[in-house]
Amino acid sequence: MIRFENVGMRYGTGPEVLRDVTFELKAGAFHFLVGASGAGKSTLLKLMYLAHRPTRGLINIFDRNLASIPREELPDIRQRIGVVYQDFRLLNHLSAFDNVALPLRVNGAREDVVQKHVGELLGWVGLADHINALPPTLSGGQKQRVAIARAVISRPSLLLADEPTGNVDDTIAVRLLYLFEELNRMGTTVVIATHNKSLVDRFKHPVMRLGDGQVRTEEDEADWGAGLRRDAEASFGTKGDAPTVPPREL
Repeated sequence: MIRFENVGMRYGTGPEVLRDVTFELKAGAFHFLVGASGAGKSTLLKLMYLAHRPTRGLINIFDRNLASIPREELPDIRQRIGVVYQDFRLLNHLSAFDNVALPLRVNGAREDVVQKHVGELLGWVGLADHINALPPTLSGGQKQRVAIARAVISRPSLLLADEPTGNVDDTIAVRLLYLFEELNRMGTTVVIATHNKSLVDRFKHPVMRLGDGQVRTEEDEADWGAGLRRDAEASFGTKGDAPTVPPREL
């Protein structure tokens, strides 16, 4: 799915933000990406979703060498990647519903499919009463949930989320992690950059640690926090209660 070999990245003439980064993520993996502020987590995600090309090294994505992919083919590859940005990047002239529906409509989904799945997903993330709201009228946490719904609605092959729970409370954060896990069970590879240690401790997924410009992949040995998890499931249902999302081929 994704392979980095001795990747380095610098901006302009500055020092390398990433250096000699080497790792491989198999299809269907689920990883947390952790590291101090300024460690380069956002830069690493940008390389994964093809916003930048590395200064040096090799990146393979979907079994293709990034260096050999013509620029005109990049949009087609990016359509297989869902991204949750820290700054949301919503279209302010479109309602919450239409922002989430956009990826489906661009891909030619039938309108009955759009109405069913977008409405269900927005309800599941707690925005049923805000489907017609424009982004400028929403809070930061509400915008974040719209951005997450938009990223997952088309069941991407790869989901990259940059601090997706940074503007929501702990209960909603757990609910969103259940959504990511449901998508992962359907086959999506998931990478979540986060500072939220309680989520990393609670959900049993491998951790990629970024420090000194390098990535170390390790199994997360943190405690599940079973009691907190049971409380969340009692309030919101189990992971299996997450909303359905449409198949990749519509």
